[in-house]
Amino acid sequence: MLDLSRIQTEQRNPDTMDIDRVSTLDMVREINREDQKVAKAVERVLPEVAKAVDETAQRLERGGRLIYVGAGTSGRLGILDASECPPTYSAPPEMVQGVIAGGYQAIFRAVEGAEDSRDLGRADMEKLEVSDRDVVAGLAASGRTPYVLGAMEYALEAGALVLGITCCPGSEVDRAADIGIAPECGAEAVTGSTRMKSGTAQKMVLNMLSTGVMIRLGKTYSNLMVDVQPSNEKLRHRCVRIVREAAGVSEEEAAGALEKCGYRCKTAIVMLLCGMSCGEAEEALQKAGGRIARIEACRRDG
Repeated sequence: MLDLSRIQTEQRNPDTMDIDRVSTLDMVREINREDQKVAKAVERVLPEVAKAVDETAQRLERGGRLIYVGAGTSGRLGILDASECPPTYSAPPEMVQGVIAGGYQAIFRAVEGAEDSRDLGRADMEKLEVSDRDVVAGLAASGRTPYVLGAMEYALEAGALVLGITCCPGSEVDRAADIGIAPECGAEAVTGSTRMKSGTAQKMVLNMLSTGVMIRLGKTYSNLMVDVQPSNEKLRHRCVRIVREAAGVSEEEAAGALEKCGYRCKTAIVMLLCGMSCGEAEEALQKAGGRIARIEACRRDG
């Protein structure tokens, strides 16, 4: 029998014992006070996050993948983060992936017993042909989910870099990982409801991890999303704003350059900054590994 009393995320919170008896305003104040502890908890693990960003970026630059593995809320957060990388950074869909215990249907509703199987976690990694080029991030607020541990075990055996993202320092998941990231948020406002502070902490870590990796891969210029996919009208307008800001030109000039290069922000920016044609800008970007800053540096040095 699993002893939940030993798991930090399952402890009872002494500061919210009256949460069902106070006014609604005081209720949400109590929840908000607990939420304010999350950012501080994440701040304490920033060195581990930074190390994970650097080592993940190195593997992805060599053709590897970042694979999030989790169950329940943790699994859904991984899928959410992975799904936002292609439109935001034009990352290939296979570059960042989310895997959840129980498969596709578990995104929307619980699949009985799926998270309790180590073998299922191993099998899902085997299906993905995880190798030493990849990064596998095990997500488990409690740090003990068997499915996640099975996936991590397989990944370690395959030589992948394995991250553990939990809210329980010293847990099985934390100890099994090459890099353990474990913000300690304390007991939830509602006992054991880890979709609250624990979920928020995991989301903050995943935001930093994927964003930091994409920055290291050259998918931003300053703080501009220069690899955004113009898949709708709002994003096409955003492309114009990005090019206008980056190149210091008018909206009309930005739009004109984007029209010439198929709405590829990076290409348009290099065209305008360097006075290049579309083809010349594409060639320069290829030589610079897609990093606009390297092209600028070459122009200054040259």
